[in-house]
Amino acid sequence: MKDFLLEYTENRVAAIALVLVCITLFLVLFAPWITPQDPYDLATISILNSNLAPGQVDMMTNKPFYLGTDSQGRDMLSAILYGMRISMFVALVSTGVSVVIGVIAGIIAAYVGGAVESVIMRLVDFILSFPTILVALVILAILGSGVDKVILSLIIVQWAYYARTVRGSALVEKNREYIESAHSQGLPHLRIIFRHLLPNCLPPLIVIATIQVGNAIAVESTLSFLGVGVPITEPSLGMLISSGYEYMLSGQTWISIYPGIALLFMIVSINLVGDRLRDVLNPRLKK
Repeated sequence: MKDFLLEYTENRVAAIALVLVCITLFLVLFAPWITPQDPYDLATISILNSNLAPGQVDMMTNKPFYLGTDSQGRDMLSAILYGMRISMFVALVSTGVSVVIGVIAGIIAAYVGGAVESVIMRLVDFILSFPTILVALVILAILGSGVDKVILSLIIVQWAYYARTVRGSALVEKNREYIESAHSQGLPHLRIIFRHLLPNCLPPLIVIATIQVGNAIAVESTLSFLGVGVPITEPSLGMLISSGYEYMLSGQTWISIYPGIALLFMIVSINLVGDRLRDVLNPRLKK
């Protein structure tokens, strides 16, 4: 681990990105204790405070709104942190479940082969032939909006990426000498798969999973911006950007710009971490 961290931090940009990801995770976990306002608590929100510029104070408590307020009177700093919390929750849960499904499907396809492999991979090809946002829009149009619906739509699309990645790695690994040795010793198939084959397929899987977390955040924000993602009562980053879009020409740009900056930093930092992990975990890409 020490050698891995030393090699990873040789790239200063990737090291800064990792720090930003850690800060984001800290803010997401402790948002209820950090934020000055609970955007879900209607008792703390007043419509009289709507569209206040950054630095203006609450008309009732005289407390400043450091990033201003939105059209509903919610503190933008609190709404952004809670929006990051929703985006990260959706991304991590959908990615985690997709990894499990994709790994099982990819390992089975590579290890069993034959008709089973053909059926699984044709299904993967079918899913990947459609844009992610299009599949998600169709699913949400049928099931309705909601955090659980967004997670389900992302799982339906994302598992195919992991299935293809694991299958490709497993096809290479299963022909190596250590797998043949395990077969010659009469080891059970499940032990060969989970003890020998799967661990050697993890490096590319980790890279893909890291990058897909950023993609999941982008898709969730896009769906919320279009009004088909999370409900309007929940301060998702995409919903905050959408609610402030109509005020852009009137000079009240903070409602959309600050959530957009937070979303940009989240996605870019996660993608930079994923790119660096690819370089570190794949010795062929090292210069």
